[in-house]
Amino acid sequence: MAKKDALSLRTGDIVTLQGLLVTGRDKLHRYLFDKRPPEQQIPFNLKGTILYHCGPIIEQTSGGYRCVASGPTTSMRVESYASRIIAVYGVRALMGKGGMGTETLNALRKHGCVYLHAIGGAAIYLADRVKRVAGVWKLKEFGMAEAMWILEVNDFPAIVTMDAYGKSLHAEIEMKSRATLEELLNLG
Repeated sequence: MAKKDALSLRTGDIVTLQGLLVTGRDKLHRYLFDKRPPEQQIPFNLKGTILYHCGPIIEQTSGGYRCVASGPTTSMRVESYASRIIAVYGVRALMGKGGMGTETLNALRKHGCVYLHAIGGAAIYLADRVKRVAGVWKLKEFGMAEAMWILEVNDFPAIVTMDAYGKSLHAEIEMKSRATLEELLNLG
């Protein structure tokens, strides 16, 4: 994803992804966050990639690997790593479920990135959008769910819930919900 593509997106936009994305969960984020300099610890360039917070279920086949399930995991678990990973590696989008916090929102704005919300509870449906497992990194060290998988996707749906302009649908919904709760509590 080019920076201009990320900058063209606004919260509420529905996108359909085509091409390569990479997966990463807690162990991978911690590893990327801790290693310096970054170019010595990863065998490919993450600049412009979509980092999908996902622990896929992958089946080994005679021809390589096949994605069986690829639903999103909760993104807030990696909040403490996200801003550095965006800045150092040039990741253009994060994708998962549940949104992320203020530190990530500031990094999205500073670096021209977006947060994409994938459909929770639809792991099989999303796996059907994975056309090919293009590679894997750190499988032996981290295990299947925590390794970085390179997935080629087609017609992979997501919604922009945090944009490069500092807007977050998650924060807006939280504020509206809090206001409604306070209103309801004051009625009694």
